[in-house]
Amino acid sequence: MRRLVEQEEVPFPVHIESCGLGDWWTGKLPDARMREAASKRGLSLISRAQRVQPHFFDQFDFVLAADHKVMNELYQYALTPDQKSKVLLMTHFSGSYKNQEVPDPYYEGEAGFEHVLNMLEDSCAGLLEHLKKQKK
Repeated sequence: MRRLVEQEEVPFPVHIESCGLGDWWTGKLPDARMREAASKRGLSLISRAQRVQPHFFDQFDFVLAADHKVMNELYQYALTPDQKSKVLLMTHFSGSYKNQEVPDPYYEGEAGFEHVLNMLEDSCAGLLEHLKKQKK
């Protein structure tokens, strides 16, 4: 998403965070295989893992989940109907993978990481188009 925002020189601020539900990976970089697959696409994954925080539901316009299990857990963090309305599947904005779950590529080898990156890139492009339409 950061690369898309930079490439398109988006004329409004876009704040992007990535987080998880647990704290077992806090402070760690993404999986080395994901970093390698991303690097082949010219992407640098340097953000460190953090845990979702209650204030994210007020701070951000969207809180996106990889799958339905995570989405349901995020609903538990969201306290108001407005906060709950921000929780969507990552692929909600996708053109090719609309509302599909993003699979965990951990046991799927290189092809699994490539597939996840395809899904995320498509979803991010759709999200950016949505944001640009909202800002008109």
